[in-house]
Amino acid sequence: AGASVSLAAPAIAQSQPIVKWRMTSSFPKSLDTIYNSADILANRVRELTGGKFDIRVFPGGEIVPAGQALDAVQAGTVECCHTISNYYNGKNKAFAFSAIPFGMNTRQATAWLYQGGGNELLNEFYAKYNVISFLGGGTGAQMAGWYRKELKSLEDMKGLKMRIAGLGGEVFAAMGAIPQQIPAGDTYAALEKGAIDAVEWIGPYDDEKLGFDRVAKNYYYPAFWEPGPFSHFFVNKDEWAKLPKEYQSAFEVASYEAAAKMIAAYDTKNPAALARLLQKGVKLQKFPDEVMQAGYKVAFQIYNDEAAKNPDFKKIFTEYDKFRRTSNAWFSVAEMNIDRFLQTAK
Repeated sequence: AGASVSLAAPAIAQSQPIVKWRMTSSFPKSLDTIYNSADILANRVRELTGGKFDIRVFPGGEIVPAGQALDAVQAGTVECCHTISNYYNGKNKAFAFSAIPFGMNTRQATAWLYQGGGNELLNEFYAKYNVISFLGGGTGAQMAGWYRKELKSLEDMKGLKMRIAGLGGEVFAAMGAIPQQIPAGDTYAALEKGAIDAVEWIGPYDDEKLGFDRVAKNYYYPAFWEPGPFSHFFVNKDEWAKLPKEYQSAFEVASYEAAAKMIAAYDTKNPAALARLLQKGVKLQKFPDEVMQAGYKVAFQIYNDEAAKNPDFKKIFTEYDKFRRTSNAWFSVAEMNIDRFLQTAK
């Protein structure tokens, strides 16, 4: 019996097909933490399948432009991609739920996706675009970005040209700013040349890599438009259906690992990066309360307006907001209070 078992395993492994996929990323290799999430997934899938399911990862721009990663998967140009769904709000604002202003933090969003029905709800919508999604990792609450001039009041938002994507851009526009969506690789040059007045990206570790502190010294927090953003691996549904069940399981398990490691990496790297930036003379600034309050009011008006005309958005937002409210009630009891005490204790 022992001999039969030892012989069976290689025979089963040999019976599986060789599958080669391409994954296009929306991120450059230089942003190693977020880009590395795709490498983690590809390497683990390769290992779990004895090298037979091989996913090759390409940085944004090598196969298609960074902002067209989802389009490439939808069309079957590539089998999968690593991107952020709210880059595609132009298709349908129901893509916005990877990061909505004043939405859930990373832990809350992860709970909603994995245990609160979020994945199922999103994939029901994504199926209309011939893709299926898997969580690719979160960044934690992001910074509000780099500003050439201080932002002292709501009045200073008027005419502000800022690189900002998704619904956050709509909120900024409603407050008088001029949002612009620019790929990560082009943001430094735009800020340096004065084509934009401000830029938001992710947080200290990535922002330091992009060198924003060399051209703008005012570093604001928090990014109310991205309190807990997450990325996605999108897979072409037709290609997914062709995979053996074992390969599908390997991909799903690998996505869990990639997601867990991304947030852990950011939480490890951001504190040291912020300290380095402050040593270089960066001015850490808090968003004015009146900007936060105005943004909050505008954001929920946008949600109500969109829900009234977009059934896809309404269906997801209704469940998302219900989970957000319940989760916030719980977090306000234990999590928030212990955090507040520990951050001020001497």
